[in-house]
Amino acid sequence: MFCTKPLLVCISEIRAQKGLTSGSRPAFDDGMKTRLIPGVALVVLPILFICNFPRTFAAAFDDDAVRQADIAWSSAAGSKNLDKTVSFYSEDALVLPPNEPAVTGKDAIRKLWGGFLDSLTNIRWKPTRIEMANSGEMAVLTGIYETTMKDGSKDHGKYCEIWKQRDGTWKCAIDMFSSDLPPAPVTSPVPAGAEKK
Repeated sequence: MFCTKPLLVCISEIRAQKGLTSGSRPAFDDGMKTRLIPGVALVVLPILFICNFPRTFAAAFDDDAVRQADIAWSSAAGSKNLDKTVSFYSEDALVLPPNEPAVTGKDAIRKLWGGFLDSLTNIRWKPTRIEMANSGEMAVLTGIYETTMKDGSKDHGKYCEIWKQRDGTWKCAIDMFSSDLPPAPVTSPVPAGAEKK
């Protein structure tokens, strides 16, 4: 049917024929909204919950897993078990010892730790703080250490480690430590030909 009247009059007539008044809506509109809103909520709310909240409950267990790994590592070093000590590092680990160049790779790290363990009578460390990434795959751990050298001298200081979870196992990727003690004073050699008075 073709309407020759003005457009608004045609619309009014069509609405009247379908039983709609100016303030009413089609019957399907309310039912559709009733089904659509809960459907959208069922999809969107879980996504918002998973993506926007901080670390999950399971990630809290990872804090403890990293802490326990670090404690076990200290125990291995304290018992002078070189193989076990080096096993806590990832394959591409980087060690930043004080007053020495950076060391990378398991062979170089083994050599470094071999020298440490040969010169020590005691070594131990304790984690004091862990910051876990929201992904739960990386952690930054800081703590304190104490050592006793074979000559009886003692040292204490702090350390910072970056741990990464690979194949379900936590490994140290970056290890840095430094002493809290002041540096030993530097003595100047006596120039040749100088006399003592």
